[in-house]
Amino acid sequence: MSKKGGKKAAKGGGELSRFLQPHLQTITDTIQMMSVAAPAGLERTVWSEVVALGDVVSRQATVAGMVWSGELPGVEALKENIAAYFNVLQGFLLACHGSTVGAGPTLHKYITTSARGVVDSSFSLFKLAVSAYESGNPDRKTIIPPVTGTVWEACLALKKVPTTNCIAIGRAMTEICVCLKDVLREMKELPIGDNTAEKSSSGEADMTLSDNDESSSDIEVDDDFTEEEIAVAKLIITVTSDSLAAVKETIRFITGLLKSSGNQRGANEDKVESMENLLSCCNDIADQVNELGACVYTQDPSEMKSAIKRLYNGIKGMCKEIGDLGGLPENAFAAFGSSSYEAFVGQQNEECVVLSIEKKRNVLSKLELKIQFVKTVFIVAGMVWSGDLPGVETLKEIIAAYFNVLQGFLLACHGSTDGAGPTLRKYITTSVKGVVDSSFSLFKLAVSAYGM
Repeated sequence: MSKKGGKKAAKGGGELSRFLQPHLQTITDTIQMMSVAAPAGLERTVWSEVVALGDVVSRQATVAGMVWSGELPGVEALKENIAAYFNVLQGFLLACHGSTVGAGPTLHKYITTSARGVVDSSFSLFKLAVSAYESGNPDRKTIIPPVTGTVWEACLALKKVPTTNCIAIGRAMTEICVCLKDVLREMKELPIGDNTAEKSSSGEADMTLSDNDESSSDIEVDDDFTEEEIAVAKLIITVTSDSLAAVKETIRFITGLLKSSGNQRGANEDKVESMENLLSCCNDIADQVNELGACVYTQDPSEMKSAIKRLYNGIKGMCKEIGDLGGLPENAFAAFGSSSYEAFVGQQNEECVVLSIEKKRNVLSKLELKIQFVKTVFIVAGMVWSGDLPGVETLKEIIAAYFNVLQGFLLACHGSTDGAGPTLRKYITTSVKGVVDSSFSLFKLAVSAYGM
C-alpha cells in the first residue's frame, strides 16, 4: 500500500499487464497484415474451417471468463490462460487471412470486419480481466461474463459472413437498397402534399415499403415550402424511388449470376471486377440520392445540379457494366437480352434522351426503363436549373423539341402494347404516366421560374 492519498499499487506489480501487452501487439500486427488480401498463388482456406476455429475461440473465451471471474489461481496460471487464448486467436486470424485468397474488395471487407469483431471483443475481455485483477475490483464476477458474451456473439456472426464474391457483392447491394428505402421513407414523410413516388416510373418501388407506412397525401402542405420548392421536392422523391428500383433490378441481376452457376465457388470469379464496378456505381447512386435528399430544404441549385450530374455518371457506369456482363453466354443470362441492351445504351446521350420501349417482358426491360427515366430527369432538370438562360425564342425551341421527343416516346410506348397482357400493359402505362407527369411538372416550374 502506498502512502495515504496515493494510488493503490497494482496487484502483482502490473506483471500481468506487461505480459498481456506483447500478445495484444502480435494480434494487432496480424490484423494490419490482413488489410491486404492474401496472394492469389496461395491455397485458399475454406470458410467452414474459419468458422470452426471461431468456435474454438468462443470456447476459450468461456474458459477465460470462468477463470477470471471465479476463484483466481496464481499469476503463472493466469499467464498460461492468456497465452493459450492468444495462440488460438492468432491461428484463427491466420485462417481468416488464408480465406482472402482470390477475394475481391467487398468479400475481403466482410472477412476482415468479422475478424476484427472477434479481435476487438477479445481485447476488451482480457484488458478488463487483467485490470479487474490488478485493481482488486470486487465486481469482476459480474462485469466479466457480459464481455465474454460479446466474444461469443462475434464468433457466432462468422457463420453469416458471405463465402463468395458474388454473395458478398449481392449483400452489399442489398444494404444499399435498405439505405435507399430509408431515404425514400423519409422523403414520403415530407409535408409536400401528394406522394409523387407513387407516380414514379418504377411503378412498384414503394410497394416494398412497410404496409404500415402512412401516405404523405394525408399530410398538409408545409407553409415553409413554396410551390416551386414542392415541385422540386417531388422530383427528388421520384429520383429516389426510381434509383431504388434500379438497384433492386441490379440485385436480381446478381441473383441470376448465382443461380446460373448453382452458387458454385469459382464459377463467376472472372466477372468479379465488373460486379465490383457495378457495386461501386450503386454506391455512387446512393450517395447522390442522399445528397439530393439533403438538398430538399436548402434547394441550392448548384448543389442539386452537381448531385444529379454525378448521379447520371453513376447510372451511365451501371449501364456499361450491365452491358459487359450481358455479353456472357445465353444460358447464364437468358433474361438479359444482350442485343436489346446494346441498342438501349446506344440511344443515350446528354443532349436528348429518346425512350423507345419495345416488347419487353424480361428483367432487363424493367432495368432499362427505370435507368432511362432517371436520366430523363437529369437532362430536363439540367436545362431548368441552368444559370445562364438564353432568350425566349430559344427557350420556345427547347420546349418544342422536348415535347416532340415526348410525343415520339408516347407513340413508341403505344406500339409496344401490341399483344401485351393486362399486367404488361399496366406496367407500361404506369411508367409512361410517370414520365409525362414529371415532364409537365418540370416545364411548368421552368416557365414559372423564368416568368414567361
